[in-house]
Amino acid sequence: MGIDVTSTFIYRWRYPIGYGLIALLLVSLLIFAGLYLPGGISDSEKASVIKSAGIHINDISSLAVTNLPYYALQQASISLFGVHDFSIKLPSLVLALVSAIGLILLLRQWFKTNIAVLATIIAITTGQFLFIAQNGTPSILYVLWPVWLLLLGTLIAKRVRFRFLWKVLFFVMAALSLYTPLSIYALVALGAATLLHPHLRFIIRSLSRKRLAVAGLLAVIIITPLAIGVARSPELGLSLLGIPTTWPNIAANVNLLAGQYFGFWIPSTTSLMVPVFGLGSMIIIALGVYRLIRTRESTQSYLIIIWLACLMPILVTNPLFTSVTFLPLVLLMAMGLSSLLGYWYRLFPRNPYARIAGLIPLIVLISALILTGLQRYEYGYQYDVYTVANFSKDLSLLPKNTTQLVVSDGEKPFYTVVARHTNSLTLVSEPSGETFVATHDAQKDFPGYEISRIVTSSTTSNADRFYIYKKSPQ
Repeated sequence: MGIDVTSTFIYRWRYPIGYGLIALLLVSLLIFAGLYLPGGISDSEKASVIKSAGIHINDISSLAVTNLPYYALQQASISLFGVHDFSIKLPSLVLALVSAIGLILLLRQWFKTNIAVLATIIAITTGQFLFIAQNGTPSILYVLWPVWLLLLGTLIAKRVRFRFLWKVLFFVMAALSLYTPLSIYALVALGAATLLHPHLRFIIRSLSRKRLAVAGLLAVIIITPLAIGVARSPELGLSLLGIPTTWPNIAANVNLLAGQYFGFWIPSTTSLMVPVFGLGSMIIIALGVYRLIRTRESTQSYLIIIWLACLMPILVTNPLFTSVTFLPLVLLMAMGLSSLLGYWYRLFPRNPYARIAGLIPLIVLISALILTGLQRYEYGYQYDVYTVANFSKDLSLLPKNTTQLVVSDGEKPFYTVVARHTNSLTLVSEPSGETFVATHDAQKDFPGYEISRIVTSSTTSNADRFYIYKKSPQ
């Protein structure tokens, strides 16, 4: 008598086991990325810290900034834990975890459970996701907002329990997302799909007007500071829409975009590794595009097509906003995986051995995509000379007992925030006392003092990060 595979423990609990592995993998990757790689902070992260410090709840004008929700979280993190590499990155790590949870819930609503598990594992192990997950800047919001907007919109459309809660959360998320540049296009895609697709129009007409009004009022309150800021400074509105103030070089931008998405043989020369997805993932995405065209009349296809149509002209004028395409490409990847798996099962609808044998190359493919994604991230940020040079380890190298610190004019805004959250640390231009520390850019000959020690990093150039001075013997 043969073994009934469906009665085994592993088969019956395969999806909980899969979710547990995703959770374990995700937490491990976030800790690894947050603490070890790339192992420092970039200039953009320093700028984010400076912006976070400029937010004051009692000054409404300070709230009229792009990415306000992220800067508020980063300010809270720094206030609690001080200015350290990890506290700067902590908001991104937390939001990345929330984004990943929302992603698998969204994929479960749109696809079969096995496709949701596979697509999520591939997505969270890409260099693109791991980078923005540990990057202490608002770039993680380009994943967070669309994931949860689509998830909440799907829950409302499918009439899942607690619909009023989903409506309120949707309007709150929508209002908060408007603070992030280009996020409005996800809402435009949702709105356009609702107007064009008859099934969605029917759902909207059946919603309670009173409850929608309550949820809408919360959204209006949330976006009030932003509306005031746009009224005072129209340039803020242009930045939220992704409209450049000067006409860009379209040909150069198209070439840059081609390298970011299809330059598989071109090494990264920026703070973000390219291409965005590996060759294997892009082949599956191409298969997803084919299925998108074949199923263009479905609700999901309507939404993705309209969304990509909105993003394409914006990307041509702003080619560095590649993160906004992360979710649409993941959805296309899930479509490709669904087509691939479905095609194999249709070939052998009744042959269990062939169906099981078909899983072997699929497992090999998924494993290869995961391992190559992780290796690209690890090796890229550890050994790529162009990428490593963009990250500074100065915060961790700053001597712990420093009481007086001399910095250059360019470094002053960032180190002012550091001094504000560090006991006994003071920025000075004319040092006094027995000892003080000067940064690499501020070191010079100080009358009456001599260099006692130089704090260095492991980089091959500009490794002298801090100079410790002491009074010269009389």
